[in-house]
Amino acid sequence: MQELGSEGDGLMLFSSPVFLFLFMPLLLLVYWSVPRPLRNSVLLVASLVFYAWGERFFALVMLGSIFGNWLLGLALDALTDPGRRKLVVAAAVVLNIGLLAVFKYSEFLIANLNALLATVGIAPVTVVAPHLPLGISFFTFHALSYVIDVYRGVARAQRRPVDFALYIAFFPQLIAGPIIRYHDISDQLRRRPVTLELAASGIERFLAGFGKKMLLANPLGEVADRIFALPAADLSPGAAWLGLLCYTLQIYLDFSAYSDMAIGLARLFGFTFLENFNYPYLSQSLQEFWRRWHISLSNWLRDYLYIPLGGNRVPPWRVYFNLATVFLLCGLWHGANWTFVVWGLIHGLFLIFERLGLASLLARMPRPVRHLYTLAVVSLAWVFFRATDLSHAITYLRAMVGLGAGWSLDFLGNVDPLVVICLVMGSLASAAVFSPLTADWRLRRDQNQGRVHPDVRTLQIGGDGTLMMTGRLIVLLTIGLLASSQVAAGTYNPFIYFRF
Repeated sequence: MQELGSEGDGLMLFSSPVFLFLFMPLLLLVYWSVPRPLRNSVLLVASLVFYAWGERFFALVMLGSIFGNWLLGLALDALTDPGRRKLVVAAAVVLNIGLLAVFKYSEFLIANLNALLATVGIAPVTVVAPHLPLGISFFTFHALSYVIDVYRGVARAQRRPVDFALYIAFFPQLIAGPIIRYHDISDQLRRRPVTLELAASGIERFLAGFGKKMLLANPLGEVADRIFALPAADLSPGAAWLGLLCYTLQIYLDFSAYSDMAIGLARLFGFTFLENFNYPYLSQSLQEFWRRWHISLSNWLRDYLYIPLGGNRVPPWRVYFNLATVFLLCGLWHGANWTFVVWGLIHGLFLIFERLGLASLLARMPRPVRHLYTLAVVSLAWVFFRATDLSHAITYLRAMVGLGAGWSLDFLGNVDPLVVICLVMGSLASAAVFSPLTADWRLRRDQNQGRVHPDVRTLQIGGDGTLMMTGRLIVLLTIGLLASSQVAAGTYNPFIYFRF
């Protein structure tokens, strides 16, 4: 998987100086200065600037997608004939999947076509692969869910182009998720009261994610990158296991950190996003893992792919076929490489095994055994997710079991103490040990009254809550300052969503 270091310098990331010290302060100032009817327009312009900062011309691709899907939604709302409505949905699928096929998968498809042509002696096809627009997988999934929701009658078509464009382009979820479905925030596009509790929880959530990214994920990612880049002759079993451990923690801490920051930023503007990660490394089965990992993607695949294929309402063999299909496509969604296909199929196959009886066998085993099984499958699958190609993945796995060329253990004496600290702290953070410190005000949607309100605790200004709030504030401000110092120092700061 391509890790973005210097290549991401031109992007406006949540953890970049231009975002933290220029874009966000100016946006908050302008947003709260204009009349309420203009605030969606302000957010839309800011979101387009945010995207165009790194993508420039390719912001037009996103705008084209927005305009096309908005028109398709209006057409669905106006039509009553089932046949014509199905044609409109088919057009939406062609438009959005076609965008992905052209910009994300054309190089992959042509490379595999040329490999087949070479076997029969036919000259290869030469096509210049287009640039991959940042976040294209996210905004196409947002657009598809909107059109399908309108088709199913779950939501009404959005007639205001600014509001629809904001749903697709809203900067907190634009380039790194979570995947927000239209029916979850359609009401918030029109009316979203901002309370002190919501704003305070947003700041807290952003700081927690910012610290997780800069202080834990980045140092671990630097070690993982260094080890995964080692030539086969230098890759010892110990180094390979250390690299995998660092990457296993990095990918969770980084992915969940961006979700934390996105959820926190959205709350500053009155939006409430659903949770995206729920301590997945505590899972005791692959089924549970996918209920906890990248929840917005899991739910999207379930509602818009798995259930339409038949879900669990078909004969067992079809259920297994559906699972394999969904996770093959899940792998491809993450990147145009056979390594992602294998990663997806590993998860799909173990989900099938659990349905075939493995889950029943695990249920009779002690909790630590179930936990170890899940971590083993998930971690070993990460080798394919991180490797540059299948050959690299196989070489890395061979080194892990002692079949590689390298045997030196000298690296053990050169491990930076900071890495050891990050490993320990990252493991604790992944296991919810820090949840009392980093838990925010969990918010839920009151379906009857349409109000957003705190679910777990309320903001206490005085009384017994003052000491707790002060302590939490001190901890989070300290984390924010330490993380900001890493940004100012220009430390290693990869963007691992670049292929999405």
